[in-house]
Amino acid sequence: MAGEIPQAQPPPEAAPRTLWWRFRRNPLRRRTDLLRAWNGLALLLALLVVTPTVMLLVGNAAYHDLRRTAEHDARTSHRTPAVLEHDAPRHPEPGSDEANKALYPVTVRFTAPDGRARTAKTGVAPGLPAGSRVHVWVTDEGTLTEPPLTKRQIRDNAIGWALLAAIATALTGAGAYGVVRRGLERRDLAAWDSAWTTTAPRWTAPTER
Repeated sequence: MAGEIPQAQPPPEAAPRTLWWRFRRNPLRRRTDLLRAWNGLALLLALLVVTPTVMLLVGNAAYHDLRRTAEHDARTSHRTPAVLEHDAPRHPEPGSDEANKALYPVTVRFTAPDGRARTAKTGVAPGLPAGSRVHVWVTDEGTLTEPPLTKRQIRDNAIGWALLAAIATALTGAGAYGVVRRGLERRDLAAWDSAWTTTAPRWTAPTER
């Protein structure tokens, strides 16, 4: 249609950015640009090699440590029945997913390994009436404790520690790159200041007529 305004187009001389521009030879590339590029590439390659190794070492160490802890807990604690001393509170939304996962602290009575009757508070499902029987874990000293970790819990916790180690390794690498980059930027600024100190008098000196 005559008189229609054409859509704006990018200038033909605009070149697309490239990730590897610091490696290309050009008159504007500084030595620090090349150092920054090589530093980033070296850190990236190092992280690709170091991160899986760190994950394996940390995950394996966590797995064996958690397994030893679970075996110790299994030897020094016992699963025993207990009786509720009073009714457990009712959940405001009975039958919901939240109610199925909720636990309320209630005083229970149980027999310790030494044969004495003891009372303590433990988490029980909501709505249980007084006199209901639940099972608790008791140490050799007669105190309530958490049940030993299952194989699945040990595995999941070890994987969690491995992932945390991977994140810490990546953050350390990013921090190292940032420190080097900051140092190179300060070096550039110092070079610019020195060059301007030499060039400024030529620009600001009065011209003779």
